Amino acid sequence: HPWQMFDSFPQEGSMIMDRAEGCYLVDIEGNSYLDSVGGLWCTNIGQGRDEMADAIADQVRKLAYASPFVDTTTVPAAQLASKLADLAPGSLNHVMFSCGGSTAIDSAYRLIQFYQNCRGLHDKKHVIARDGSYHGSTYVAMSIGGKKGDHPPEFDYKRDNIHHVSSPNYYHAPEFDNEAAFLDFLVDELEHKILEIGSDKVAAFFAEPIMGAGGVIVPPKGYHQRTHALCKKYGVLYVSDEVVTAFGRLGHWFASEEVFGIIPDIITCAKGLSSGYLPLGATIYSDEIHNIIGAQGEDRCFTNGYTYSGHPVCCVAALKNIEIMEREKIFNNAQSVGDYFGEQLKSLLDLPIVGEVRGYRLMQCVEFVASKETREDFPPPLDIGKVISDIADAKGLMVRPIGNLNVMSPPLI
Repeated sequence: HPWQMFDSFPQEGSMIMDRAEGCYLVDIEGNSYLDSVGGLWCTNIGQGRDEMADAIADQVRKLAYASPFVDTTTVPAAQLASKLADLAPGSLNHVMFSCGGSTAIDSAYRLIQFYQNCRGLHDKKHVIARDGSYHGSTYVAMSIGGKKGDHPPEFDYKRDNIHHVSSPNYYHAPEFDNEAAFLDFLVDELEHKILEIGSDKVAAFFAEPIMGAGGVIVPPKGYHQRTHALCKKYGVLYVSDEVVTAFGRLGHWFASEEVFGIIPDIITCAKGLSSGYLPLGATIYSDEIHNIIGAQGEDRCFTNGYTYSGHPVCCVAALKNIEIMEREKIFNNAQSVGDYFGEQLKSLLDLPIVGEVRGYRLMQCVEFVASKETREDFPPPLDIGKVISDIADAKGLMVRPIGNLNVMSPPLI
């Protein structure tokens, strides 16, 4: 299994799911669970929709597959690329499809290399990300990520041109008197890192609008605007990893501009793109990048892509998913219910083991502490998040344990 724990798995085995409807999962023993994890941040429109099944089946009968390479494509892939270009902010009008979030990040990384080489800037290949970030589990994506728990010593990582700066987690920055001072530190740290490496060598900054698996970290107000401005100052591309935050999780198609006021150079997305019905990822990038890499007069071939890039059945699922979101005004629900959800979770703050409740709309986290005064964690062997999620399971509520956290990202319905 992904993230299998070899010590406990032989004794505990798997929780095997059998069926689902809407926001609920049912295991093989008939136990029903409210899935407040949303699969893995992804079942945005809910499960078991007949019109999704019909659209998928119809496309299988019509055209299950055709090569996406070089100069061939399919109607669903072309339609979805056009739709994503319409929905994405600014001049992000070009789409590369892949199989999920990790491959969307890998494609972004390769695109950045290609772009800098096309500009003749062969040393401008270093990238910066944040401690605690999660960007996927393929080799480069995991190397860009900064979660220590996801970097066990038995794996190797690319380290020669990937760097990290501090997580924007104010709760665990007690040395700062206020959030504004912490924000100043974060921006100064990023600038110093760019200058330390050399602005002629730094190619891109990778950032989730809100950190997902790293603990639902909402950055200080103005963080993305100031780091974006800094990247523009030094000619550094801004990659907004919206694998979790796009397609309604925060109440909008994309969070970069609508929630945080920036237009990045590249957006990566997956998960809510198809609401988990079929695997699909997309890397959406700007006209400015495309005009450089697509310059005429040179014999260039962009040798990146996958057998299942723009798979027609997956693209039909995404198109139907977007249609449902638009028709049912699901984002309105995500906004109103999401705000209510956050308010109600804050009622847990009077419990002695709850240190912080944080998040935005339907992306929330409860952090448990052994001491509210010192914000000290429970001992790792206790695995407090798992203890609480096991109790929740027994009560028919599925929450996601991540160390001393429980994370929730329910369907938008």
